[in-house]
Amino acid sequence: MSTRRSQPLARDAMAYVLAGGRGSRLADLTEKRAKPGVYFGGKARIIDFALSNALNSGIRRIGVATQYKAHSLIRHLQQGWNFFRPERNESFDILPASQRVSETQWYEGTADAVYQNIDIIESYNPEYMVILAGDHVYKMDYEVMLKQHCEQDADVTVACLEVPRMEASGFGVMAVDDTGRITSFLEKPADPPGMPDDPDTALASMGVYVFRTRFLIDQLRRDAATAGSARDFGRDIIPFLVKHGKAIAHRFSQSCVRAPGESTAYWRDVGTVDAYWAANIDLTDVVPHLDLYDHSWPLWTYSEITPPAKFVHDEDGRRGSAVSSLVAGGCLVSGASIHRSLLFTGVRANSWSVLDEAVVLPRCQIGRGARLKCVVLDRGVEIPPGLVVGEDAELDAARFHRTPAGICLITQDMIDRLA
Repeated sequence: MSTRRSQPLARDAMAYVLAGGRGSRLADLTEKRAKPGVYFGGKARIIDFALSNALNSGIRRIGVATQYKAHSLIRHLQQGWNFFRPERNESFDILPASQRVSETQWYEGTADAVYQNIDIIESYNPEYMVILAGDHVYKMDYEVMLKQHCEQDADVTVACLEVPRMEASGFGVMAVDDTGRITSFLEKPADPPGMPDDPDTALASMGVYVFRTRFLIDQLRRDAATAGSARDFGRDIIPFLVKHGKAIAHRFSQSCVRAPGESTAYWRDVGTVDAYWAANIDLTDVVPHLDLYDHSWPLWTYSEITPPAKFVHDEDGRRGSAVSSLVAGGCLVSGASIHRSLLFTGVRANSWSVLDEAVVLPRCQIGRGARLKCVVLDRGVEIPPGLVVGEDAELDAARFHRTPAGICLITQDMIDRLA
């Protein structure tokens, strides 16, 4: 057996991350940045989960396709993911839609975002391609999925997980036989079919696919020559292979990475303001469902150089404190009270202010005496002194983006209009 063959399969794979999504359901959070570039967890961006999974799985060739509002995302990738070294057979390519195939054609779909960069993929000559959505929060060992792909001699292997049936309309929904072979695949059906043994649950695609590279390139070229194709994996490539090839389902529970204390397979699509707020606030639990402290499977990201968080003032009614909260570096809690909240880098909460279940993105300033409950503050928001949010639903809805669940998303433009 050759030395090359004895290596993990991930060493012969390239991860290709699709990070061009608009993320319109996140409202103003994606006004200036693509969904994969949205902040998450106190220090990271959403895309860091897919990238960290690839790196931790042993994949050392990575490409990231970007399109909409990509500047913030590209800057993050340049700052935080620039440690790959060509002399170690490593590579990290940022691949914006740049009309490389046609002077009038941007990325038309997820499959087209790969098709337009076939020449770059071929220059690295990976044996396998792992196609990843860049906008989900989860920990997964792609090596396990690669092994299943080879063992079952699949044309494509599709990662999947069980979700409540009525929540599956935003996903590709599949049916499988006893061997794990996919027998049908519907992209974002209005009325998702349930599983035969559990009608209230559907088997949903995670947007993670494994192919042999040569086979994938042949399929992309076939699809590009097909009139009427949406140039999309979920709408075109996968359904075609379900009918004409061998498509295999990979259960997320088989490759989900769990730290001690994590009992369930954690995966979140933080595609709405409510889901985004909840996933961040969940991290403040004593034993959260997602463990960011797992050193065996680290979350890689851009680590900004900052001073430690600081808590000052110790008087009745003016005590800098944070309980059941995550507070990033560079934060200054100056006589403020923080409860079950998450503060990103460089936040300053001034005296007598109160934050309760707040997700506060970097560089925000909380004015004296402000009271904020169940809020998401966009980067750089300056909350004026005495502002109260979360106590009057009608007033909140008139001033800010208030969700049906009562979460208020606040941007600087909204604050400026108050004046």
